[in-house]
Amino acid sequence: MNQPSRLRRVVGVGSRFLVVGGLSTVIEIGVFNLLVYGLDWNVVAAKLVASAVALVNAYFGNREWTFRHRDRRGRASELLLFLGANVACTALGAGIVWAGVGAAHVLLGREPGAVAVNLVNLVSIGIVVLVRFALYHWVVFPSSSKTRDAEAVVGADLPRP
Repeated sequence: MNQPSRLRRVVGVGSRFLVVGGLSTVIEIGVFNLLVYGLDWNVVAAKLVASAVALVNAYFGNREWTFRHRDRRGRASELLLFLGANVACTALGAGIVWAGVGAAHVLLGREPGAVAVNLVNLVSIGIVVLVRFALYHWVVFPSSSKTRDAEAVVGADLPRP
């Protein structure tokens, strides 16, 4: 497959991933803020729960839309890989929130407010999105040679710039 075709394929998959991720992010931020500011939860506990809630949307959106043409090795195996990737990504996100809120506390000399906490949360989400896409693309929903050919056909239907 030539480089432009490969790029179109990755852009198509990446675009669908971002749509699913955008919706999951809205869910995650909403749940996070509800727990932290509505129910007075700890930010790390809220991050873990909010990520878990958004995870359900992410699995179905990515399996059934983003990576629908990918190899289906079996739901159990795929779900275990998906959960493993997301446990790692959730831990990474929680670690970034913990370190960022701690750093903001030191820099500000007081407890950071909602704006600072949400900025830290958004940075964590941005970093985790990149790691998560790589894991989904190459580990959780890998493409076999048959699915690469199918994706090339689907990508051929895309308008050319």
